Amino acid sequence: MRPFYKNKEAVYSTRFYRHWCQVRHLTSFSVTVKETDLWIKAQRVLISETKEAVFKYRAQLEKYIYFHPIFKKALFPLPLDPFAPKIVQRMLKASQNTGVGPMAAVAGAIAQAVGEELLLYSEEVVVENGGDIFLKNKTPMHISIFAGQSPLSGRIGIRIKPDSSPIAICTSSGKIGHSFSYGKADAVTVVAKDAALADAAATAIGNLINKKEDIQTGIKLAQKIKDIMGLLIILNEHLAIWGQIDLVKI
Repeated sequence: MRPFYKNKEAVYSTRFYRHWCQVRHLTSFSVTVKETDLWIKAQRVLISETKEAVFKYRAQLEKYIYFHPIFKKALFPLPLDPFAPKIVQRMLKASQNTGVGPMAAVAGAIAQAVGEELLLYSEEVVVENGGDIFLKNKTPMHISIFAGQSPLSGRIGIRIKPDSSPIAICTSSGKIGHSFSYGKADAVTVVAKDAALADAAATAIGNLINKKEDIQTGIKLAQKIKDIMGLLIILNEHLAIWGQIDLVKI
C-alpha cells in the first residue's frame, strides 16, 4: 500500500524514493549544504570530497547571483555570458535551448558538477539532487520513476547501459516537490548527456502538461530541443515515451 500525502511538500521532504535505486555494489551517503540536498552512490564514502565540491559550485552561483540578481528571478532565457563560471554557462545555455529561466536548471547543473568531481575518486557515481540524477555506471542500472499517486509510480523504470553514461535523468512534477510548475504532470523525465539541459527541458515540458491531450504537445517540444535523448511523461494512469528510453518493469 502506498502512503498518502496531503501535499507535495510532504512527499518531497521524506525523499523515500531514494531507496528505490538499488545498486548494491556501491555505497550510499547524503550531503546537505543549505538548499542543496544530495544523495550519492559511489565506490566509497566521499563526504568531504562532496562537501568541497558543493561549497565550490554554490559559491560560484551565489557570487554570480550577487552581481547579476536577475539570474535568480528570471522566468525567461538570459543572454550567454562567456565570462561566467562554467556551471552558470551551462545553466544559461540550457535556459536558451528550452525557453525557461536559468534557475530551472540549477538542480541538474549542481548534480553534474559534483558528479564530475567525484569521478576523480570513484569510477562509478550516482548523484541525485531533488529528483535530478547524474550518473556514470560500469554495469546496467535501473532508475525507478517516482510519480506521486499515479498508479504507475514506482512500477516502471529506465534501464541505463554503461555505454550510455555519463548521463543525466531529470524529472519535473506539477504535483511533487518544491519546484514551480505550471503543469499537473505526475512526472516528466528527460534523458540527456547534460544535466542542466535535462533539468530545464523537464521543467519546460512539464509546464505544458495539464491534461492527457497535452502529452503530444510535450513530445513535440522535446523533439525541437537539440540534444535531448529521450522523454517519459506520466499523467495519472497515462504514460508516453519518446526517443531513447529503455523502459523496464520494476
